[in-house]
Amino acid sequence: MKFAHLHLHSHYSLLDGMSTIDEILSRVKELEMESAALTDHGNLYGAIEFYKKAKEKGIHPVIGCELYLAPRTIYDKDPNFDANYFHLLVFAKNNTGYKNLLKLISLANLEGFYYKPRVDKNLLKEYHEGLIATSGCLTGEIPKAILNKNKNKIKTLVEEYLAIFGKDDFYIEFQHHPEIKEQQIVNEELKKIAKDYNLKTILTCDSHYPNSTDREVHDIFLSIQTGSNVSDPDRLTMKDADFSIKDPKDIFNDIKDDKDLVEAFNNTYELAQRCQVEITLGENIFPVFKTPNGEDNETYLKKLAIDGLHERYPKITKEIQERFDYELKVITQRKLTDYFLIVQDFINWAKNQDIVIGPGRGSVVGSIIAYCLHITEIDPLKHGLIFERFINLERMEMPDVDTDVQDNRREEIIRYLEERYGKDRVAQISTFGVMKARLAVRDVARALGFPYSLGDKISKLIPFNAKMDEALEISPELKELYQTNPDAKLVIDYAKRLEGLVRHASVHAAGVVVAPGPLTDYAPLQYSARGNSTIATQYEMHSVEDIGLLKIDLLGIAYLTVIKNTLRIIKKLYNKEIDLSSLSEDDPKVYEILSKGETIGVFQVESSGMRRYLKELKPSNFEEIVVMVALYRPGPMELIPSYINRKWGREKISYLHPKLEPIFKPTYGIGIYQEQMMQIARDLADFSLGEADVLRKAIGKKNKELLDSQKQKLIEGMMKNGIPKETAEKIWELFLPFARYGFNKSHAVGYAKVVYYTAYLKAHYPQAFMAALLTAHFGNLDKIAIEIGECRRLGIKIIPPDINKSFVEFGVDPETKNIIFSLAAIKGVGTMVAEIIQEERKQNGVYKSLTDFIKRMPKNIINRKTMESLIKAGVFDSFYERNQLLQSLDEILKFAYQFNKNNQTNQLGLFAGNIENLKIPKVEPLNKKDKLNFEKEYLGLYLSDHPLNEYRAILTKLSTPFSKVNNTTNGQRVRIGGLIENCQKIITKNGKLMLFSKLEDLSNNKIEVVVFPDILEKSKNLWQENNVILVDGKINNYDGEMKVICESVRTIESI
Repeated sequence: MKFAHLHLHSHYSLLDGMSTIDEILSRVKELEMESAALTDHGNLYGAIEFYKKAKEKGIHPVIGCELYLAPRTIYDKDPNFDANYFHLLVFAKNNTGYKNLLKLISLANLEGFYYKPRVDKNLLKEYHEGLIATSGCLTGEIPKAILNKNKNKIKTLVEEYLAIFGKDDFYIEFQHHPEIKEQQIVNEELKKIAKDYNLKTILTCDSHYPNSTDREVHDIFLSIQTGSNVSDPDRLTMKDADFSIKDPKDIFNDIKDDKDLVEAFNNTYELAQRCQVEITLGENIFPVFKTPNGEDNETYLKKLAIDGLHERYPKITKEIQERFDYELKVITQRKLTDYFLIVQDFINWAKNQDIVIGPGRGSVVGSIIAYCLHITEIDPLKHGLIFERFINLERMEMPDVDTDVQDNRREEIIRYLEERYGKDRVAQISTFGVMKARLAVRDVARALGFPYSLGDKISKLIPFNAKMDEALEISPELKELYQTNPDAKLVIDYAKRLEGLVRHASVHAAGVVVAPGPLTDYAPLQYSARGNSTIATQYEMHSVEDIGLLKIDLLGIAYLTVIKNTLRIIKKLYNKEIDLSSLSEDDPKVYEILSKGETIGVFQVESSGMRRYLKELKPSNFEEIVVMVALYRPGPMELIPSYINRKWGREKISYLHPKLEPIFKPTYGIGIYQEQMMQIARDLADFSLGEADVLRKAIGKKNKELLDSQKQKLIEGMMKNGIPKETAEKIWELFLPFARYGFNKSHAVGYAKVVYYTAYLKAHYPQAFMAALLTAHFGNLDKIAIEIGECRRLGIKIIPPDINKSFVEFGVDPETKNIIFSLAAIKGVGTMVAEIIQEERKQNGVYKSLTDFIKRMPKNIINRKTMESLIKAGVFDSFYERNQLLQSLDEILKFAYQFNKNNQTNQLGLFAGNIENLKIPKVEPLNKKDKLNFEKEYLGLYLSDHPLNEYRAILTKLSTPFSKVNNTTNGQRVRIGGLIENCQKIITKNGKLMLFSKLEDLSNNKIEVVVFPDILEKSKNLWQENNVILVDGKINNYDGEMKVICESVRTIESI
């Protein structure tokens, strides 16, 4: 008795599947089955993961899909006829079928999408070869006709499917769901059809979760996915039947007296064995790079590299030449010539288009060939970087060249790749959002109908990015809540089961794939989102790598756009061209601002914690910037105080063996980089650097068997070099923490370069840098407020927006060097309107008056929303006082309408004179409070003044600045003072009100104050927006964000 489950949904069936691939295969193995199929709804997201892992477990994988079938054609999209669809189960019988399935899925998503990705029978006729189909579930076309008792339709449909797939490749599908009455009716009719047409049959279970015990949590999962509540009787539910991966023995015992179903049961294994798709994994299938003159690719790469070598190194030493020759040899042996040619080609094309490319990211920074080809801008020899961390002959994995580009021009590079290799051969790569612990508890609490406060409370007790089990271990408050509150326990238990499940598909931020032929020969495609023209592979990054496609990591970085815009502003203001890659690494001003912690806006080092450590460290050389980039992350961060103390002689530096000193001396005796671990293995145990990289990988994977063999090899190698066994064993103990602490030095150097570039620009050209930084943060009012505060600290004046001075972006006045507020950053204006205003001014000169402005604008620009935004933001202050224009807005709009109407019909006549003489009456000007409120609303901050300025003296005397509230003060009591920006009230489980309030201080810094019910009851009248208050409380950072728990509050006026 052999059975194969052939109707299995994983969590890649995004609405209703709850089984991970690992859970499916574990269950199949547990049930001692030899084969299984993956048949997700309308996609092949999990196909490669399923295929690869099944093969590893000795399970025969069947690749299938439950297609959505359009009632008419895929091009018919009438809601009255085409909103419904049928299900059709298909399997790839061979590689031809697999390729046809890739095409069907791609066409369903790219052309047939209407509510769901749909195929039609025309497509099935065209791409049926190599596919096996079944009559499907209750949503199949034939079962629906049976339930509708339409005998003629049934006959027509059976004959249609036989005409498409042929008798051998069309099966009648019975389903084992005895709880469902309709299924029993359909099964009986399907038996007759199978006999009438002499068709083969199979028996399936429509499986959506691994075990029958998951039925309850699957119901909650469906409620989460559909945004409903489990108590809603009209919601989608599958709770009335068992949709688990059932034990074949239980199925057989239930159907053993029905010979038709027994035959169908046995046929499942036969069908699975008919499906023999063989996908080659781990072999590169790159496009061939076409050289300009038809040269051999290896010769051409060598020529480019040698040219770059002479350009980069005026004097080529023996060390340089040997490193160059060695790398080139390894690249050739690893058959990576085309890869390097393709990468250098698009990077150098981008640089020629004046697109800013990062100096390098990841292990590629350790390659001298990459440096010579201008893939990177960092000399690996100067910084002691190791090529084998990137590529070696012992580790045959595909290397990654991670490329950072300015974020607003990334698409241009993708377009270039499409032109170079073919639009049908280039796509972006999908990725999947999963349910993380914090979100899962909120979702579960909502689906179960618990108060918002319960999910919120549990979520805030879970440390950022921690898994649920980890959180229960490290958070005593969470553990206590779990043990004492039954509702919380229920939510947490269900959330633990859902944690890690796929929630949605999206597009990887960096991944781009390039194929040697049409991508639909290798992977299924879809649009990245509805209404978006970006095409992405359904296979995620690892699956793309597994099938051998060329993956390019092209990450848009906002800071590179900031750099680009800063350089443009510098050129305009000072007529200077700055080549950042040629800067020395010892500029005193750079280290001055780093040592003072004046790094708001500087890449990677602007957080309050980093600024505090920089002030303690006082970095004086580039290596120390590299170290801080490497250490400032969870885990290694705890080494920073020791590193600082050792620099300043407050902590002793010692080495287990003299040979360790040259390796650890640059980092004051602390192991920080993965490359240091590799150097130890080479210098003390005679490992090759390739072998040392294998050791690094083994430690990262924590595979005990592999670790034990590497440990023995390392210790024996050290002992052969005269190192005592006891010392060798102690040195081995240094290696184990590297799995948690060790950082890729090449990556750290690459990012430290960007730190240095941005610090240099801020130190030497603060106005240009801050203007570019503000432009980069359009729409992020919190960021802009902080950066405006930094401008003020630097003594840079921010000029309110002006119709004749402001640009689309934040600009710098050439004469005063003040920063001028951006037009596009005004709420309700936007980039399009700002561009029209700027371009018209550039073409035809400044606006002489409001009338002149109106006459020169397209009629769609002069509307109430836009004009009100411009007026309230102060854009027309050079013409009229704001209240004058607000009171005259109706007349202004009539005036614009009449002008455009007359202009269109060429009937200006005497009315032209009236337009020129439009009168704006004098009225009382806006009071200071209204003016500031308008600025806050439309600019996102107070610009001309600040409501707290009149309280500056008392706030300075009585309260702590928000900037001083950080991790070092967690748990301490504090008094803060500020303006209430907003208040959010929620109801606790006990039915009482509590409140979250955002306060702002004089420097535009913000902090959240949490007010529990007892305090709120005593002070509810004080919590009004724009009130100025003093709060006494306790600093708290449960969820990584600093808050103050309010213990008492009073208004500033009461003091």
